[in-house]
Amino acid sequence: MIKPLLFSLLTTFLLATTPFAGAQPTKPVRIGFLGPNSVVSTASRMDSLRAGLRDLGYVQGKNLVIESRWADGNYDRLPELVMELVRLKVDVILTSGTPGAHAAKNATTTIPIVMVTSGDPVAVGLVASLARPGGNITGQSNFAPELSAKRVELIQEAFPAIRRVGVLFNPDNSINERNLLMMEQTAKALKLGFQKIPVRTADEVKNANAAMSKLRVDAVALPEDDFLSLHNDKVIELVTKQRLPSIGRAEFAQAGGLIGYAVNFFDLYRRAAIFVDKIAKGAQPADLPVEQAMKFDFIVNLKAAKQIGRTVPPNVVVRAGKVIR
Repeated sequence: MIKPLLFSLLTTFLLATTPFAGAQPTKPVRIGFLGPNSVVSTASRMDSLRAGLRDLGYVQGKNLVIESRWADGNYDRLPELVMELVRLKVDVILTSGTPGAHAAKNATTTIPIVMVTSGDPVAVGLVASLARPGGNITGQSNFAPELSAKRVELIQEAFPAIRRVGVLFNPDNSINERNLLMMEQTAKALKLGFQKIPVRTADEVKNANAAMSKLRVDAVALPEDDFLSLHNDKVIELVTKQRLPSIGRAEFAQAGGLIGYAVNFFDLYRRAAIFVDKIAKGAQPADLPVEQAMKFDFIVNLKAAKQIGRTVPPNVVVRAGKVIR
């Protein structure tokens, strides 16, 4: 299990239990949400965000306004979309994922930015450090490189006979450079072949069949990337057609993939409300430490395993927090 840094445990506790002593906002708080994915794919997570805000006294239509812009998986659109939010003069910009955080940071140095989640914000230059972010951006990190590597380990543990792992990835997401590095290091340590398959569009995901056959992959591990989650259905169709064991986020397994291992995104979205509240009451992002994820989901889909003629070992099934039968 991946363990958060000690100081992150402390800051998480403090954020959760110690109210910020600033004045209550005298006007509605205006949030600009920059969504790398679609409104449909992110709907349940946004419900968690709104629930977290309600717990803190913010109700949409009364003292809260949320302006949303959605890139629908096209990261090239993020810069123009975030500029729309900047022109609206929102009080705080929320976004999820490294591409969205980079677009927001490049768009403004004055509007506070909260990363609902980001893969490795220090390594990709979003913040100076987790303890002292500096600048106008703070939020949460989801261990993307470590999580991505853990998926390689888990798929090999579940299916020891595999020899080559195929990795679908979007080259336009800068975190994938680190994701793939750690995944490849893990594969090498496990004596597995490692085959990279770049995909930038829905059609490229759908047509990755030929590349996977040519590379003779016998399992698929997905890195942390919102783009792939947006196209879960196409990835699942791909691995099912080739009868390949697969692992991705929790929603990947829920939708028909074989194994899901990820941070609990509903918890991250709910906790993002704490950052919004503190900023609305006068806190500066530079002074709010970046949190690291505390809750993880591990799902095994036995229906998917049966569909491709595979058996998941009992020692893997028993560790899962949820088993789909």
